[in-house]
Amino acid sequence: MSMMTDITPPHFDAATLFRRKRRLAFAVPAVILAYFTYIFFAFNIMGLADRARLDNARILVADSYSYKTHVTRDNRSGALSIAVEGENKGTWPEGRSPDWVDIQSPERTLVSLKHGQEVLIDGNTLRYDVPGYGLITAEVTRREGVKLTLPTDTIPDWISASDARVDITTEAGRVTLTRARTEVMRYHFGWELFWFTLDSPFYGKSFGELARLAVSGERVVADKSNLAAMVSDVWNNRMWQHKDVLWAIFETILMAFLGTMGAGLVALPLAFAAARNFSPYLAVRAAVRRVFDLLRGVDALIWTLVLARAFGPGPMTGALAILLTDTGTFGKLFSEALENVDKNQIEGVQSTGAKPLQRYRFGVIPQITPVLLSQLLYYLESNTRSATIIGAITGGGIGLLLTQAMITQKDWEEVSYYIILILIMVMLMDTLSGWLRRKLITSDDAGH
Repeated sequence: MSMMTDITPPHFDAATLFRRKRRLAFAVPAVILAYFTYIFFAFNIMGLADRARLDNARILVADSYSYKTHVTRDNRSGALSIAVEGENKGTWPEGRSPDWVDIQSPERTLVSLKHGQEVLIDGNTLRYDVPGYGLITAEVTRREGVKLTLPTDTIPDWISASDARVDITTEAGRVTLTRARTEVMRYHFGWELFWFTLDSPFYGKSFGELARLAVSGERVVADKSNLAAMVSDVWNNRMWQHKDVLWAIFETILMAFLGTMGAGLVALPLAFAAARNFSPYLAVRAAVRRVFDLLRGVDALIWTLVLARAFGPGPMTGALAILLTDTGTFGKLFSEALENVDKNQIEGVQSTGAKPLQRYRFGVIPQITPVLLSQLLYYLESNTRSATIIGAITGGGIGLLLTQAMITQKDWEEVSYYIILILIMVMLMDTLSGWLRRKLITSDDAGH
């Protein structure tokens, strides 16, 4: 009976524990499912479809890999202009036009779109014959505003019409008509004027023609060689602003470098004051650790907003924000590394009669150098990405250019260009950081 009494409670406890784990196995997924159900209704996921503007999404996606040439008539003055993306910097000179624009008279202009479609601008009247649908006529009148005539009684979803504006969007292009102007937009694949603008003597030439001009002795520009003139026109491109973009990339990398390396220099001496085996005073250790908690507890974006009010916008403000946040992070990591150093190496250096600073230099620093380098290089790589967002707030770097391009919602090919440059920058920093880690840290380990 005694043996039976001893065996029964463990068996009972095991069964209870099994049932408890089984309930827990069902409870955890149930709680997660309930949480996602709450999110589904709280954030109105079903309403996303109603709020989505797929027409705008299609336009933005098309703008990211193509460009529009605007043929615009001022309905008040009758003046006609042709401009890439509608910008003055991309306006065709007077007397020149693309081969798909036929200026028949001061009042009549025939614009050929894709798929053989044509739009006729005849004074204040616009005619657009859409294959498979019919002739669309829109006219600006004094009494009725914009008058629209369609071949059907209902307005299709690709036409937006009111008394003040008519907007037609097809696969061939876009057409808008208001009291002020008539505008026809034709899409073209690629990024126009990326290398040379319309006022450059090298615009419109093929790669072979440019290569021949580069080695030719006959100069296109009087005071420069052809190659130097090409480089100058690309570098000073007013549409794509390559010079300003590359400087913004440099500012972003500089912001990340100064912030990361500055944080490492500040955090290292403070880490000695926070490490138990190097700082005998509890009050000092506690105070320094709380400073580290404060610095890393506040996100870099918050520090950016605070510092921008104090010092004004600029790349240095972003670098200071990264420095403050990373000082707290590095301080914690470095102090933990110091607490795990081998005391035997320190005692060995001390036995030679070395002074305290020499003991730190030759007995401590070599031990934590791999940790220092690894963390510094990793955060440098990470801060390169963060500096893009911080730059959008502080007014510096590629982040500012990206934000400005997105706010305008006009030239989304520029947004694509900046995003590609950011990806290249991050990949290069990742490759460089990995290479330095292998060279520096591996060589240090091999030396030890």
